[in-house]
Amino acid sequence: MPVEDVITVSVPVTDQGRALAFYVGTLGLKLAGVDETTLGVRRVQVTVNGATCLSLVTWFESMPPGCLRGLVLRSSDLAADYERLVAAGVEFDGPPFAGPDGTCQAVCYDPDGNAIVLQSDRTERMTREPRKLARAPQAPRTSLSPASR
Repeated sequence: MPVEDVITVSVPVTDQGRALAFYVGTLGLKLAGVDETTLGVRRVQVTVNGATCLSLVTWFESMPPGCLRGLVLRSSDLAADYERLVAAGVEFDGPPFAGPDGTCQAVCYDPDGNAIVLQSDRTERMTREPRKLARAPQAPRTSLSPASR
């Protein structure tokens, strides 16, 4: 029997409240649930569509906050989302760019330094340099560790 679906992706964070404010309040995801039935573990889950959840975890020693890479979220209007998130203070590597397959994307970070790729849901591909969007000045990135942010 083949695997059928992705149910949960664990996102390691230091503070679930701060992460919840970012993923729901800033990115616009929805709270899927909070479960405190397991002694000592508070499960906080957010979702876009109800099918796959991001679980904001604090209890995995092998997953330190800020270690997540490769989480890709779809955007229906990447340029507008980029401008809105930059205005909200979200850190980006730079403006949207053409990925390896030509799909427009931009890499940003949650408060713990977990990398999130926002990708355009449009089927069109970028064929030229993307227009330069206004963005907040940023200090050069020297380390990926959360302590250096």
